[in-house]
Amino acid sequence: MALDRFGRNIHYLRISLTDRCNLRCVYCMPEDIQFRPRAELMQDDELLYLLRLFTELGFDKFRLTGGEPTVRANVVELVRGMAHTPGVRSLSMTTNALLLRQLAAPLAAAGLQRVNVSIDTLNPARFKRLTRWGALPDVLDGIAAAEAAGLLPIKLNAVVVRGYNEDDVAPLAALTREHPWQMRFIEMMPFGGVAEFQQSQVVTAQQMRDRIEAALGPLAPVDGGKLDGEARLYRLAGGQGDVGFISSVTEPFCASCTRARLTADGKLRMCLLREYEVDLLTPLRAGATLDELKGLITEAVHRKPWGHGLAHNVVPMNRVMSEIGG
Repeated sequence: MALDRFGRNIHYLRISLTDRCNLRCVYCMPEDIQFRPRAELMQDDELLYLLRLFTELGFDKFRLTGGEPTVRANVVELVRGMAHTPGVRSLSMTTNALLLRQLAAPLAAAGLQRVNVSIDTLNPARFKRLTRWGALPDVLDGIAAAEAAGLLPIKLNAVVVRGYNEDDVAPLAALTREHPWQMRFIEMMPFGGVAEFQQSQVVTAQQMRDRIEAALGPLAPVDGGKLDGEARLYRLAGGQGDVGFISSVTEPFCASCTRARLTADGKLRMCLLREYEVDLLTPLRAGATLDELKGLITEAVHRKPWGHGLAHNVVPMNRVMSEIGG
């Protein structure tokens, strides 16, 4: 068991498979972003070796992120290796679904259990404006393929950006009336070179709830309003699925955080919104021993901060979102 200094059991690791993406979402990265050379990123054997270290330290829940994880070369075989690593209890992925029509069934067969799909609007024109690249029908086809492949439950994520898609929260929430999906709305968080834009365009979770209820009727709390991971869940009358809100900016959930993040270039980051990182890849390549690497991980876990500093205008500037993994 990996405990931090506040007694939290840190057992959930989000692993970025790549910093690359086949979209250029306005809230995530600049359109002309330059990605790292692939040689600077974790290779398959290095990633699997580090994964084994984390499981031996008590980590058992893993989510694959990016960039866009499905653009990683050999992603199906990498997932297979991860799924068959002793100690891996939960293995899921966050994806934009553009490639799921081809990959959902092979990924499920390899051992992937669930997917979260990013979908910020059901309007094709707004989708193009938000993502700059890509086409909405490919995302919808990917969701259908994931459902058919048994990558359940389906969770959909929407980052809500003022002036771009705040009018879309009600149509997206309405999906839960007809489908047993969880539609989750995320407050935009500030990072790196796009932080000023992100801070000026935040739509709060309360504003989202107000819009949904005005259009679709009351939202009833699920499970007494307790957090389900990062999301606080509600349900529309007669709905098959749930509507969730991830309120990192206005209603932080830091006290219950059990997460760490491993970036594609092998840095262990203990809080999404703090710059503190520990380099694991450089010592691994330099021949560090198993115990030395475990010591680096244990020390990083111990130093995990209590929470972010957004209330005091402390904004992480060393990476944009795609370089961290959601």
